[in-house]
Amino acid sequence: MGHHELKQAPPATLHEVDGSSQDNLDDINLARIGKRAVLRRNFGLMSILGFSCTILITWEGITALFIQGFQNGGPAGSVYAFLFVWVGVTSTFVVLSELVSMAPTAGGQYHWCSMLAPPSAMKLSSYITGWLTVIGWQATYATAIYLNGTYIAAMISLTHSDYVPQAWHMTLYSYATALIGLAINCVGGKLLPRFEGTILILHILGFFAILIPLTYMADHKNAKEVFTHFINEGQWPTQGLSFFIGLIGPVFAFAGGDAAVHMAEEISNAPTYVPWSLMLTVLINGTLGFAMLLALLFCLGDIHKALNDPTGLPFVGIFLQATESIPGTVVMASIIIVLCFCTSVGMLASASRQFWSFSRDRGIPGWQLWSQVTTRTAIPTYTVVFTTTISLLLNLINIGSDVAFNSLVSMSTSGLYLSYMAVAGLLLYRRCTGGIMNRNNGNRGSEAKINTAGAQLVWGPFHMRGIWGIVVNAFSLIYMSIATFFSFWPPNNHADVQSMNYSVVGTLGTIILSLLYYFVRARRIYSGPVVEI
Repeated sequence: MGHHELKQAPPATLHEVDGSSQDNLDDINLARIGKRAVLRRNFGLMSILGFSCTILITWEGITALFIQGFQNGGPAGSVYAFLFVWVGVTSTFVVLSELVSMAPTAGGQYHWCSMLAPPSAMKLSSYITGWLTVIGWQATYATAIYLNGTYIAAMISLTHSDYVPQAWHMTLYSYATALIGLAINCVGGKLLPRFEGTILILHILGFFAILIPLTYMADHKNAKEVFTHFINEGQWPTQGLSFFIGLIGPVFAFAGGDAAVHMAEEISNAPTYVPWSLMLTVLINGTLGFAMLLALLFCLGDIHKALNDPTGLPFVGIFLQATESIPGTVVMASIIIVLCFCTSVGMLASASRQFWSFSRDRGIPGWQLWSQVTTRTAIPTYTVVFTTTISLLLNLINIGSDVAFNSLVSMSTSGLYLSYMAVAGLLLYRRCTGGIMNRNNGNRGSEAKINTAGAQLVWGPFHMRGIWGIVVNAFSLIYMSIATFFSFWPPNNHADVQSMNYSVVGTLGTIILSLLYYFVRARRIYSGPVVEI
């Protein structure tokens, strides 16, 4: 790939994207927020819905993460924690949907922050929000391929009793999944949208392929054991505190909600389709995830045996107790592994697009390189390769210390949630002070800039009006504050060096480093979203 194959978005005028087709209309809408279209719009509603659903993979995540809520909360705590998180995530998705409907750009949170913040705070607040999103997504992708490597090692252990997985084995398995994902992302064209649309079918069918044999073959607990029995294995002073610490399981299961947002410049009719995909995703995944959680809780079997399963994955132990068949367990677990791999492919796309967009606006060191787009495939190939490289390097940490690695990648939740909180707080301020115009009352001139730094704010097609919009917006902030606060807590009350949660150190360290770079250099070159048109 030669340098001559790459391009950056040159200045243009709105007249250059004039036209009547949907693609031209999308380009005009993008131009009104100051951006030139350089990526191809290969995604439609179904393909972006598949993309969004399979990145969230809530029911798959519940199988791997439900034990966190089980230890701090028990069966009953797991049920009520999931419902609380589901409602909280839904309110958060409403806020994100309103914002992406106003400004459908790959930058997402930092762009919204720049358009909503007061002029005096615009540069610094959008810069920090951009860095929180970058770190959150880079860490999320590193986590995804790490989990893939762990699952592959577990399946080998299950089928070969004499196999003893080493930390470097899992690192190499994660490398294999990352390189396959890199290849899929770099091909371009319609491959990724078709891949994601197909995986949506597997996401739905795989749910039934696991739920039916699990509930049919396993011994069942009674309703009282599931809905009234609480556990406090973390030995916290109160059951209520234990419950909130157990929230982290379902919170992780809904992680990555803004994935479709960062693909907005590759989606046809993005102001409408992205909000639809976000809301349908939380409905579909929440329903499937809650059903799978209930199935697991009713079909637990001997929980101590599952917790001590040789593979290190409790859900594998639950499947094995239910089916009493290693081949059957392998088939069921393999469905989850395949879907987790497919998730990592989409995460790479979202993480690289967000990194590319922030580079385009000069928020990243070396932005001249990272902001380039390959002409033939219309993909920011350099950022795709860079994101893969960062994740490969982060997975090396696992060889030296899995504790250090787990603490590092747990920043994904805190980083992303803090970026959501920043824009949700600013949106609540703007909607309470009447700073956003209705679509029919806004400036509709073809050359007028809207929804970018210093421009008029206009609601998009997706908008929750009146007092209900304020209530949902406020509740999303309450939920995110609770989830972020407890994401920094260790799983037990007597944490030591091995079990301590160090994600607060990583998150604050990232903010401090980004501030240092800002005052040393970035404040002279970063001025918020660059107006290209």
